[in-house]
Amino acid sequence: MNNSETANPLSDAMSKVLEAQREDYLNEGHVSAKVRIDRMRRGMNAIHKHQDLLIDALNTDFTCRPRELSLLTDISTSILPFKSAIKNVRKWMKPEKRKSLFPLGLLGGRSRIEFQPLGVVGVISPWNFPVNLTFGPMADILAAGNRVMIKPSEFTPTVSEVMADIIGEAWNEKEVAIFTGGPEVGTAFSALPFDHMLFTGATSIAKHIMTAAAKNLVPVTLELGGKSPVLLSRSANIKTAVSRIMLGKTMNAGQICLAPDYLLVPEEKLDEVVSEIKAAVTAMFPTVLNNPEYTSVVNHRHFQRLQQHLTDATEKGGEVISLAPIDEDFNNQPSTRKIPPTIIKHATDDMRLLQDEIFGPLLPIKTYKNFEETIRYVNARPRPLALYYFGSDAKEERDVLDRTTSGGVCLNDVIMHTAQEDLPFGGVGPAGMGAYHGYDGFKNFSHAKSIYKQTKLDVAGIAGIRPPYGPATERTIKMQTKL
Repeated sequence: MNNSETANPLSDAMSKVLEAQREDYLNEGHVSAKVRIDRMRRGMNAIHKHQDLLIDALNTDFTCRPRELSLLTDISTSILPFKSAIKNVRKWMKPEKRKSLFPLGLLGGRSRIEFQPLGVVGVISPWNFPVNLTFGPMADILAAGNRVMIKPSEFTPTVSEVMADIIGEAWNEKEVAIFTGGPEVGTAFSALPFDHMLFTGATSIAKHIMTAAAKNLVPVTLELGGKSPVLLSRSANIKTAVSRIMLGKTMNAGQICLAPDYLLVPEEKLDEVVSEIKAAVTAMFPTVLNNPEYTSVVNHRHFQRLQQHLTDATEKGGEVISLAPIDEDFNNQPSTRKIPPTIIKHATDDMRLLQDEIFGPLLPIKTYKNFEETIRYVNARPRPLALYYFGSDAKEERDVLDRTTSGGVCLNDVIMHTAQEDLPFGGVGPAGMGAYHGYDGFKNFSHAKSIYKQTKLDVAGIAGIRPPYGPATERTIKMQTKL
């Protein structure tokens, strides 16, 4: 670390915690399954104990965040990864046997992989699901035997303070530490020489994170976003499909990295799709403005950004259709920051809605004549975090899977693939790199150490690989190069 960084009191304080965690980790040596389970159980129990405080904090920071949504998407999704890791960590930790080069295996040589903790992992978590996206990955990180340092989002400060209290209760600072604050804290945090760093957030910010990490050659896992498309086949059950799509689009008011970002529908089914969207939204939200089950936009900045998207779409010829009841006026909201579910018919590629990740309850709709157009459209754009296909056409489904690339795929639903703890969650290309969840998360936050144990025999002499070379050397070379 250079002198300018060490002279910064903020950087210096975090560096001291990092050094203390690393020293404690090195002194500990082997991290037993018993210790890992204890650390995970302490965290899980603390989340469960203080879940009401977390729910209240989420509601405070968002202004309106449904209790049930917070329980489903932040509390339970923080507890379940710990439960899974506690159940499976002993199995995950077992060394993996690997084959040894012939004939070394026959002579007693043995190869294996042992999974070793990386050391100290830095976690930068976002605001949209601040509890889940802080504690969820920690289950994998602690299962792998690491120590953890966390920088939560400044956009949800009340949640961050509650999480700081929970972390202080569940772990000592040499196990898990948290640093709250604004961008200056994030800048100093991302510059630390961690053994690994996990960032969840916007692609634009990820570029700065990678730049900072590169200065210390810190490996990174990036969980980003992008424009996750929905491909609606002519073979789909429109009513069922739209109901599931709009549940995903309105959940947390669309403030989800995996939310459906645009919809591709057969041109002759556009009116039917729009009609079913209206029915699905009305069934879930007969009112919006004063409905405690409909989430607010997190802050004024994002509220204004979404409003500008709608203005831009209107100016460029899009048909903007609000799905709120006609008697609700959204023009005078001093603090609630609610934007009703809104669809944009005849969306065009020059609209901001189809250029930037939306992260809100707005859904652009484009039409196609031939299904092949949908695959070409997706492939002409940056690879998304998720792709959603609705239909029963086996050939179409196979084409989508084989000919598009995305972080994950959900067939006949949206978002649900990330709820499967045994499936890795991660992006590809601009949607991210690396993955976690379950065993894949354990491996992501572990070092797979290759180990070979040599036989007692004089292998070098028998094989002729020790000078002076001779006939045995030639036999070994012929055996190894034989086709």
